[in-house]
Amino acid sequence: MYSNLLTIFLIYVVLVREYSICIKPPNVVFILTDDQDVVMDGMEPMVKVKKYLMNEGVTFKNMFVSSPLCCPSRSAILTGRYIHNIPVFNNSIKGNCNGESWRQEAEKSAFITHLKNQGYRTMFAGKYLNQYGKKKGGGVKHVPPGWDSWIGLVGNSAYYNYVLSVNGTAEKHGSIYSSDYLTDLISKKAQDFLDYQTHDGAPFFMMLSTPACHAPFTSAPQYSHRFNTSKSPRQPNFNIHAKDKHWLIRTAKNPMSQTSIEYLDDTFRNRWKTLLSVDDLVESVVKTLEAKKLLDNTYIFFSSDNGFHLGQYSLPTDKRQLYEFDIRVPLIVRGPGIKPNTEIQDPVMSIDLAPTFLDLGFFPPPSYMDGKSFLPLLVNNRQTNLPPQHRDMLIEYFGEHKIKIKGCPWLNNRGVAICFPDCVCEDAWNNTYSCLRFINLTENYVFCEFLNEPNFYEYYNMKFDPYQLQNSVNTLDPRTKTDYLMRLQKLKHCKGESCRAA
Repeated sequence: MYSNLLTIFLIYVVLVREYSICIKPPNVVFILTDDQDVVMDGMEPMVKVKKYLMNEGVTFKNMFVSSPLCCPSRSAILTGRYIHNIPVFNNSIKGNCNGESWRQEAEKSAFITHLKNQGYRTMFAGKYLNQYGKKKGGGVKHVPPGWDSWIGLVGNSAYYNYVLSVNGTAEKHGSIYSSDYLTDLISKKAQDFLDYQTHDGAPFFMMLSTPACHAPFTSAPQYSHRFNTSKSPRQPNFNIHAKDKHWLIRTAKNPMSQTSIEYLDDTFRNRWKTLLSVDDLVESVVKTLEAKKLLDNTYIFFSSDNGFHLGQYSLPTDKRQLYEFDIRVPLIVRGPGIKPNTEIQDPVMSIDLAPTFLDLGFFPPPSYMDGKSFLPLLVNNRQTNLPPQHRDMLIEYFGEHKIKIKGCPWLNNRGVAICFPDCVCEDAWNNTYSCLRFINLTENYVFCEFLNEPNFYEYYNMKFDPYQLQNSVNTLDPRTKTDYLMRLQKLKHCKGESCRAA
């Protein structure tokens, strides 16, 4: 007991003396979007995020998710652990997305349970995990531990016609914009929560998890006319046949059908439209915090669970792949001690969010967490001209499949999934890989190993091939390749400190 008190006291001393953070634990607002990329211009429509967060805080230029799919990524964010240590493999109950093992083990050690024990008032609103609220996922009565106020979406992203679990009670919503549009409803719930905050000294943690910009891409009516001529960026990797990549990518039809191109451009526009309501939410939260004189002691984090692709390598629309457009996401933070309008090049990961939240709450991150706090980067105000701190980062994914493929009967029982009308499939049971992602002052590369194709690897030197056009694994000398493999093997089996030390 005394050693724990001493640890907490020392953390207070360091934070106060070295980082000029007030003794009162800060409030934290965490805004998490769904499927929002940075590589495919996913931040472009967000004028208010730029005004209230980017211009007033710090933008991390190298933020990566540990897995490019909703449920595994969100589980990693909540626990601060790689998905092989949770374990949550995909979006299905069989993949432990809100399954029995998750609820009985990993969920009970999520970062919010520690902040709650530290005296934080806590509130969640929006999408949690894809299988949340389903019968096999514990039903709507299941309220994850650590949350005082719980407004959890049942199932996957939706904008209308959904069910919420409001502190364990089902609440049905229809299709009336003023009362049911989910992004706006989350904003209203945030207002309600902030209205109850008093000046008695208790800090709060509020997580707002929007459906945007995930399918079905339903915008608010006032934004339905926006961006009607915009198109998905035609980058060098758009609509090309990637002959040197893993088997699933090689099967994509090239050139894409006109139907697929029209669909992905329409998807691009509609994704942007949904984000305008998130922009409104951000503005509302900032102005309310300011009006209630809470802004000066509140950190606001903005990020996404994974990226997205739109026509790259002739894949129409989805995520799940190892490439930059699917694994690189936004991360913006504003708060006390952060210099406005700055950028940080240091690589950070989604598993780093949980230990950072705990660090801000004066709680030492538990040893079982695989991520590392980036609080020192925030308070030291590192600039773009400083060399990034190197680290080995792991990206991992475990593929899914379906028995029957609608509209493509010849693909039935072929182990594929997420297939479009022209029968291009975005996933498969053996679309399973692990990647070593590394960035420092002189090196920037990704090296991947595939389970489905023995001895098949992909390697990209991002300094010279930013669009990952050519798999350059055959250019690696044997010693370098062996070094990458050894480091990757360590990451695939790391736990806690061994992950942070890589």
